[in-house]
Amino acid sequence: MKNGIVVDGTGNPWFKADVGIRNGRISGIGELSSSESKEVLDAKGLVVAPGFIDMHAHSDFSLLVNPLAESKVRQGVTTEVIGNCGSSAAPLNDFLKEEIRETSPVLEEAKLELDWSSMDEYLKRLERNSIALNVVPLVGNGNVRALVMGYDSRRPSRSELEKMKEVLAETMEEGAVGLSSGLIYPPSCYADTRELIELCKVAQYGGIYTSHIRGEGETLIDSVREAIEIGKKAGVPVEISHHKTSGKSNWGKVKQSLKIIDEARSIGVDVTCDVYPYLAGSTGLDALLPPHAWEGGIEKLVGRLKNRTTRKRLRREMEEGRSNLFRAGGWGTIMIAYCKRHREYEGKTIAEITEQKKIDPFDFVFDLLIEEKASVAIVLFTMCERDMRTVLRHSVSMIGSDSSSTAPYGVLRKGKPHPRTYGTFPRVLGEYVRRKKLLTLEDAVRKMTSFPAQKLRLKDRGLVKKGMWADVTVFNPEKVVDKATYAKPHQYAVGIKCVIVNGQVVITNGKHTRELPGKALRLQAIEK
Repeated sequence: MKNGIVVDGTGNPWFKADVGIRNGRISGIGELSSSESKEVLDAKGLVVAPGFIDMHAHSDFSLLVNPLAESKVRQGVTTEVIGNCGSSAAPLNDFLKEEIRETSPVLEEAKLELDWSSMDEYLKRLERNSIALNVVPLVGNGNVRALVMGYDSRRPSRSELEKMKEVLAETMEEGAVGLSSGLIYPPSCYADTRELIELCKVAQYGGIYTSHIRGEGETLIDSVREAIEIGKKAGVPVEISHHKTSGKSNWGKVKQSLKIIDEARSIGVDVTCDVYPYLAGSTGLDALLPPHAWEGGIEKLVGRLKNRTTRKRLRREMEEGRSNLFRAGGWGTIMIAYCKRHREYEGKTIAEITEQKKIDPFDFVFDLLIEEKASVAIVLFTMCERDMRTVLRHSVSMIGSDSSSTAPYGVLRKGKPHPRTYGTFPRVLGEYVRRKKLLTLEDAVRKMTSFPAQKLRLKDRGLVKKGMWADVTVFNPEKVVDKATYAKPHQYAVGIKCVIVNGQVVITNGKHTRELPGKALRLQAIEK
C-alpha cells in the first residue's frame, strides 16, 4: 500500500507512509517505492489502520453457516471475540445440543450438524471449514454450568463446583481466552457471586472475565460492583459487556458506573467495558420472563407457559418488576426482529401487534413463545443518546457490536436484525468521529484495535507495526458510514475500501474476494 494516511492504532497522530506486507505480516512502513511488490494498492486519501477487533460478538454458529462473515468484514472487522454473554459453541453435551436445536431454527434450516463437543473440536471445525476473519473464543459459564447441573436454579454442591472448575480449566487449555457470563440469561444467571469468583480463579492465569452484568437498569450500580468484586477477588481482568443504562428512569446512571470503574482501576483492578453506538439493544423475547421460568430447559419452559396458573404468576412477577428487561420499557419499546412462523410481526412493536389484534400483550407473548419454542428475537428501544456518548468517549471503553455475522442472502438474511450487525464500526467513524466529532479519528481507531488487542493479550495484532500480523483495514475517512436501519437492516456499510486478514485481501473495492484466511486465536498461541 502506498501513499496512505496511517492511523497506527496507538492513538498517536496520523502520518503518511507506505505499508509493505510479506508472508502474512507487515514487512515495512515508510517510503517503500524502491521495494519490489506483486501487488500495489494506491491508498492516497485513504486511512490505513489495523483491522478492527469486535470485542463483543456472537458469531459462534453463524460462521459455520456462512464463513464469509460478510456483515463483519465489510465493516473492516478482522477479528472478533465470540462466546459472550455466558453462552458459547463449546463445550456441549447431548442436553445442550438438543436445547440449541430446539431454539435455533436457522441452524436447522442451514442443516448445521453439531458434530463437536469440546472447545478443541469446535475450533478445529471452524478452521477446517475455513473462515474470513479471526476469532478469539470465550467459554460461557452457562455452558459450564449446564454440563454439570443442567438448568437447575440452585447453588452447586462442593463436588459440582469442582467439576465445573475442571471443565473450565480443560476448555481454557484447549484455547478459550476466558470466561463469559450472561447474568440475565438462564442458566448463567443461576450462578451467584461466590460461584463466579471460584470459576474465575481458574481463569486468572492469562484469561479474562467478560460479563453481561446482572442488571443494566435499576440494579446497574450493584451489578457493576459485582463484576468488579469478581475480578478483584479472583485476580482476573474484567470486561463489562455493552455498557449502558436501560429505562428512562435510570438514564444518567452511567456517570456513576463509570466513576466506580475508574475507582476500581485506581486500586489495581483491570476493569474495562465495550459499547455499541446505538440506542436500542437486542435479545430474545424469552428474556422478558423471570429467570426461574427457564429452570429445567426449553420443554419445562413451554410447559409452564401452557399452565394457566403459572401464566398468571409470571404476569404478576413481570408487572411487579421481577424481570430486568420488561421493567426497562413498555410494550411500545419492544420490536419483533425475527419470528419464523409469523414473519408479518417482524419490524412491529408488541404494542402495535396487540392493539391491531385486540389481544392482551402478556397472552400474546406467552403464546408466541410456546409456538416458536422461545426462538423470537427482539429489539428494545430503552437507551438515551447522552448516556451512549458518555460511555463511548470514556477512556475505558472499546467497541463491540454485540452481534453475529450475517448477510443479505441465504438463511442468514431472515428477519430484521439490529443494524449494529452491519454498521457498528463505520457508524462510530462516520457519525461520532466525522459528523459529531465526539472522538478523534486516532482515538476511535485505538478503541477498535490496540485497546481490545491489549485486553485480549494479542501481542502481534492491533497495530500497524513491522512484524505484526497483517490485519489491515483501509477506509475513506470522508465517506465511511453505516447504511443499515431498524426498518432495513440488511445493508452493507460504505467507505471501507480494502480489508486484509493475515496478509490476504478479503475485501477490495467493496467486493468480497471469497478468501478465507481467518484463524482461531487460542489462548496458548496468544500467550506465546
